[in-house]
Amino acid sequence: MLEMMESLSDEEIRHAVQLALAEDVGAGDITTLATVPPNAVAKAVMIAREPLVVAGLPVAEAAFRELSPALRITRAATDGDPVKAGCPLLQVDGPAQAILTAERVALNFTQRLSGIATLTSQFVDAVKKTRARILDTRKTTPGLRRLEKYAVTCGGGHNHRIGLFDHLLIKDNHLAALRNQPPNPIAAAVRRAREKYPGREVEVEADTLDQVEQALEAGADIILLDNMNLVQLRVAVQQAKGRAKTEASGGVNLASVRQIAETGVDYISVGALTHSARAVDIALDFEL
Repeated sequence: MLEMMESLSDEEIRHAVQLALAEDVGAGDITTLATVPPNAVAKAVMIAREPLVVAGLPVAEAAFRELSPALRITRAATDGDPVKAGCPLLQVDGPAQAILTAERVALNFTQRLSGIATLTSQFVDAVKKTRARILDTRKTTPGLRRLEKYAVTCGGGHNHRIGLFDHLLIKDNHLAALRNQPPNPIAAAVRRAREKYPGREVEVEADTLDQVEQALEAGADIILLDNMNLVQLRVAVQQAKGRAKTEASGGVNLASVRQIAETGVDYISVGALTHSARAVDIALDFEL
């Protein structure tokens, strides 16, 4: 389950950038076309306006290059770097029209992805010296999952699963659909998962300690402890010790994550990493 996201491919980046530029530019950047001569040149620097963890510079660079391969682009930072306010991230110089037209798309990607990386790093720092690893979820912006999960890894987090295709996770609604199956829905679901996909890890969501025991008896590899309090988490960790890994989930925030980690869980999944991360303040300043 816990493989770090591989780097984004050039094809993935180009596809995301082309969609974003088509949305923003449409038939043409009429303000720039009307006011800036085609032969005008400019130099601009992308600058962090607040402390942050960088993510998305290759995407920003691709946005500029999509508008003009003649642009000269120099990175002053690398994805995953923690930087201070005022730190330059990227320098672009060349055709002014291309810089102006690509500016917002480049900034949107970098601000959004760096926001995710920054928030992730705060969660990772909060659980240092515990065994817990911070995981993301599938609560991502439609169409941007690969980019957002990449940003999580830039912040030191781990990807839980990329989609429905790469990890068996039996959740409460699966169990509700099997409510009449003997001897209990969890046992039936785990058995069917093993039969259909032998060799795959099976994770089961448990809302109660009784369900934890049922999942353990069924041979689940990982137990997702959903919305349990700290006492329940500690008991569940002891139940599962030596039998399965444990993952805490549900309403996790920066104020609570340390206490959750100290219960001994192996993983903590945090939907907020992608669904609630604030876009950080990054600017593109033109040099006069």
